[in-house]
Amino acid sequence: MTRATADAVDSLERWRAPFADAVRGVTAPVVVACSGGADSVALLALAVDAGLAPVAVHVDHALRDDSAAEADIVRSVAARLGAEFRAVRVVVAPGANLEARARDARYDALEGTRVEAGAESVLVGHTTDDQAETVLLNVLRGAAAAGLAGMAPRHGHVVRPLLGLRRADTRALCEELEIDVVDDPMNDDRAFRRVAIRHDVLPMLSALAERDLVPVLARQADILRSDSEFLDELAALAWPGADGPRAATLAALPAPLARRAVRQWIGAPPPSAAEVERVLVVAAGDARAAELAGGRAVRRSAGLLSLTVG
Repeated sequence: MTRATADAVDSLERWRAPFADAVRGVTAPVVVACSGGADSVALLALAVDAGLAPVAVHVDHALRDDSAAEADIVRSVAARLGAEFRAVRVVVAPGANLEARARDARYDALEGTRVEAGAESVLVGHTTDDQAETVLLNVLRGAAAAGLAGMAPRHGHVVRPLLGLRRADTRALCEELEIDVVDDPMNDDRAFRRVAIRHDVLPMLSALAERDLVPVLARQADILRSDSEFLDELAALAWPGADGPRAATLAALPAPLARRAVRQWIGAPPPSAAEVERVLVVAAGDARAAELAGGRAVRRSAGLLSLTVG
């Protein structure tokens, strides 16, 4: 860090302890996804302050004419903070749901950089506000408990240390460090469902409830995640078990455990609720097979279920 920035970091005390708790057990170096926005810049600054030797990675999705120039802004911020910097340009696959396709390309790029850098973890800057938006997005998708649990603080190599902070906190941190941040115009484009939820739905619901619903939704997500993880553990113990995927054993399970056991057994891409029910019909002996998306099928033979692809 420069001397000026090192002096400014002394003012990070109010964020230091919560961040340390969130990254406990995370070892250096780490990859930090950094778009140049307030959330990711705050994350990078805290990672530097915590001694995690972060590698700031700017992923350019090439979706806007000026997106490549933002890499230079992140490069400058990283140099000022004393972090290594890498820029990655990705191609977003064609198809529906631009947000999801861009996200998949971004995480693939971050994972590739993690491997190249010899890092254990990828840090991303999702906040409490992002968590609340994710819960509402999943409500609109008709998600079950796992979806309503929102984003986990840690999932695989991905760590989200800012889930306990609000967007206002990250902007305040950047102001403390006197760092100018990038304002992505796509964050104001209501054509994206998340943006509409952020600017229209959440404020409307909060006004109706006469309180800020962001922490309420985030707290409910934490509770549902804990419950969901516990049920997943029970389901994994209950089936398929040492005797293999016996149909009768699955059919005898309580429905909440049976559904989870089926999802875990089938794996990615996760089956829809209707597909899970069709598999349970096969387990009960009321059908011989169930066709699933992706050319997969579940069949019953000699009391056992089998999963085939293609």
